[in-house]
Parts: sequence; structure tokens; C-alpha cells
Amino acid sequence: MTSAADDSTAAGRVDVHHHFTAPEWLDWAEEQGVVKRDKLPWWTRWDLNAALDVMDKAGISTAVMTVAMLGRLRERPERQESARVALRAAADVVEKHPARFRFFTPVFLDDLELSTWSLKYGLDELGAVGVSTRTSMGGVYLGDDTHDRLLKELNDRSAVISTHPMEVPTGNDPGMGLPGMPPFVCDFLVDTTRAAINLIKNGTLDRYPNLTFILPHGGGFLPYIAARLELFGGHLTPEIEPGRVRDYLHRFYFDTAGPMSPSATPTLLATVDPSRILFGTDWPPTPGHVIADITTSALDNDPVISDQQLQGINRENAMRLMPELAR
Repeated sequence: MTSAADDSTAAGRVDVHHHFTAPEWLDWAEEQGVVKRDKLPWWTRWDLNAALDVMDKAGISTAVMTVAMLGRLRERPERQESARVALRAAADVVEKHPARFRFFTPVFLDDLELSTWSLKYGLDELGAVGVSTRTSMGGVYLGDDTHDRLLKELNDRSAVISTHPMEVPTGNDPGMGLPGMPPFVCDFLVDTTRAAINLIKNGTLDRYPNLTFILPHGGGFLPYIAARLELFGGHLTPEIEPGRVRDYLHRFYFDTAGPMSPSATPTLLATVDPSRILFGTDWPPTPGHVIADITTSALDNDPVISDQQLQGINRENAMRLMPELAR
């Protein structure tokens, strides 16, 4: 059964970048002594009514949730229970509002066994439309040789993989984060760019052609350094063949979460296929009023995006990529 809001937004935008910290998971994590709710960032207070309100104001028909779990759990049984609680909560939201929500199931770059469990539970049992992963963990980037078993399993499933930068080093070391600057301002974009280049230079895209990676925040800096990769790819180890750089860039999908500057759109459109750009909000870290009043309006009125391209970005590209959204 769907609500009036479900009907009114039936052909609206599809948001592929929606963070979901389940209230049920917060209850569990507090009981386990994993987190203290009042010490967590404000954006972890996910609320169904607030989510639907933002979605309705921004014309979003469906949000694909990335399931968040904070804290630093080390033992696999505890991590698995944490994921089970969070995934069950996501599935419950989808069951109650099937026209409005879907979710990605997480995979864990540092625990392949836990990832296999999450694939079976999240994809096979609960109906996730894809998987989510961090772009790096502990300085090891997505596409590292240690991830091959997981990537092969995902390739066998022709998985859609939503990526997100999470762990960005901070400190006074010149090679680390800049003190006084939140990581989401710049470092997240660097982290995403590094992961994408790692997937290219390590041959991940060649070895696992059935994988589809979504890069957040317009792909970080990747579209803007495409020419540099073509010119200097031979200096990387392993080398990147200059003539294949554009082919590789067309293998990724890029979401619009950010917010993205209008000045960035021409570069993105000139570098990647517009049919591989997806609408994303990054809610709730990006506040609802910014999404409803600024970013969606800027996207809809961007003069370099044609009406046909906009329709694809807002909805059709995601529906083609994840046909389960229509079921």
C-alpha cells in the first residue's frame, strides 16, 4: 500500500546517495556500548518523516539508502550482528514504503567472509539492489590485490557497487589531511579519485567487466585530471595506457551529490557519457534545505544540460542501471 506522496512522486527523481543510520541500529549500538548517541554527528539522526519531507520537496520518488554503521567493532560476530540489525531495519523501511526506498548492502574491504555473509543476507534474502563500500580502509584502496576474491564474487553477480570515501587520514604530517579543514571539503574527493585510479591501474575494470562502480560527488577530481592521466599515465606503476583512459572513465557512473558547482558540469559532461550520471543528494549530511532550495534547482536550470540529459540524470539512468527499482 502506498501513500498519496508515493503516487505524486511516482515518476520523480531517483536519489542514489542517501545515508541511512537506522534508529534501531543506534538503539542496539548504545546497548552494546559501541556508541553514545549524543556524541555522534547530527546526520546520524535519520528520521522517516524528515526523509520523506525532503524527498517530496525535491521531487524524489525513490531513495537508495546506503546503510551506515559507526563505531569501531573488531570481532566478526559483533560486526555481523551490527550489520544484521542495520540491514533488517533498512529492509523494514522498504517493506513499509516500497515505492519510496531501496538499499545497498555493505561489503567490508577488511573482512571478505563478512562481505560474503552480507551479500547473501542483503542481496539474496532482503532484496538489496546493489552493494556499498568504502573507497579505502587503512590506506588500502578499492581494487587492491587483497580484494580480488570479493571482486570476483561481485563480478559473478554483475553487482552495482556504490562507493563512498570514509576514512581520510588527518594530522600534521604533510602527506595527510590539512588541520582545520573537514575531510568532506577536499579530502573525500581525493580519496574517491585515488580509488578510481587504483581500479584502473590495477586492471580491476579489465579483469571484472561485469562490475559497475558509482563514484560519488561527481567522481571527485577524476573528470578534471583525465588529460593528466593521458599524459602521465606511463609514470604510474603499473602504467595506464594513455589511449584507454577515456574508455576507462566511461566505465564508471558518477553521482551529482556534493553539492556540485555549475562550473563543474561542463567538464563532467565533456569527460563522461551523460547517460552515466546519476542524481544524488548526500542527505542527511547535506541539509534538506540545501537540497530542496539550491542543488536540485541548480541542476534543473543548468544551461549546459539538455532536457533529455536531465531526464536521464534525474531518473532514467538509474532505472536502467538498477531495473529492480521499478519492481
